Amino acid sequence: MTNRERVRNCATNKPIDRSPFSFYFGPWEETIERWRIENGKDANAWLEGFGFDKPVNMASGFVNHYYYPAFENKVLMRNGDKIICQNFLGQTVECMDSKSGIPKILKNQVSCREDWEKLKKERLNPDDKGRFPQNWDEIVKNLNDNDAPVQLGAYPCGLYGTLRDLMGVEESLCAFYYEPDLVKDIMDYLTDFWISIYSQICEDVKIDIIHIWEDMSGKQGSLISPELIKKFMLPNYRKIKDFAEKHDIPIFQVDTDGNCEELIPLFADAGVNMMLPFEVSAGCDVVSLRKKYPYMSMMGGIDKQEIAKGKDAIDKELKRISPLINQTGYFPALDHLIPPEISYDDYCYFVNSLKEMIFSA
Repeated sequence: MTNRERVRNCATNKPIDRSPFSFYFGPWEETIERWRIENGKDANAWLEGFGFDKPVNMASGFVNHYYYPAFENKVLMRNGDKIICQNFLGQTVECMDSKSGIPKILKNQVSCREDWEKLKKERLNPDDKGRFPQNWDEIVKNLNDNDAPVQLGAYPCGLYGTLRDLMGVEESLCAFYYEPDLVKDIMDYLTDFWISIYSQICEDVKIDIIHIWEDMSGKQGSLISPELIKKFMLPNYRKIKDFAEKHDIPIFQVDTDGNCEELIPLFADAGVNMMLPFEVSAGCDVVSLRKKYPYMSMMGGIDKQEIAKGKDAIDKELKRISPLINQTGYFPALDHLIPPEISYDDYCYFVNSLKEMIFSA
């Protein structure tokens, strides 16, 4: 079975010869720095030497599928170890210099209908030919000739997720009630915008996955109600699913952190067949969730916090998820980025132990 066949089959609950062995999330910058200091490792240390399957190729990573022209990342002001800058989303944010984390957002792109219309006109034209690189033909050949699954969509492309980035957390939640027409227009336009760009890519490239980034859950569950999801999001999800079926794209996956259980049947009803990353600290148990929702394929669910505690904890965590190893519908992986609490030695032990589970069965 080829790598692409295995990924396609696993995500669609068809027979597989073994679990896919490839991680979706890499390390934080602080993790790389720790490994560099302690072990002399570079940024590729999490990938090299483990015999991973070929990872997902981001077809839309070669094509500008959001703001064009892009916003410039630039520092606007420094105050000690804090900096105020404009990020690639056009937000004005305050963050800690040279440290990863969630920035404090000072100003978002959209506060009213006029802001949105201006943004659409100036930076969200899907037909601008500058979105495609000059060596697109070469990229197409490499993508089609490679035995790696090819994906459309990635952060920051979603419906709720992008709305939140455009308007702000509280502002976007209030907008569902006070400016529903604006919310609907943003979600509808973005869906058509991405489908237009993806249609151009699909003329040349065989695609395996459409990825939607939402990050719309906390420990308590979804940040918006099922009724709002059904009204604003699912019609667009169904439109994306129709596009996927038209282009023989078998995997329609959603990335949302937190406790996403209540979203599983909602998203499945609109055609989603794979979700990630199932954060354990938020209450997600992939073993029980796979039993409860066998129609939804799942990636992640291995507690990153346990992997940081040493070999005994790693063994215990892998034993916990062992019923899913080499079972279709499950992609074994950490439940988010590799945090700096995980030493390189513990990471190696975890990866090699997981590899042994997969390949010795």
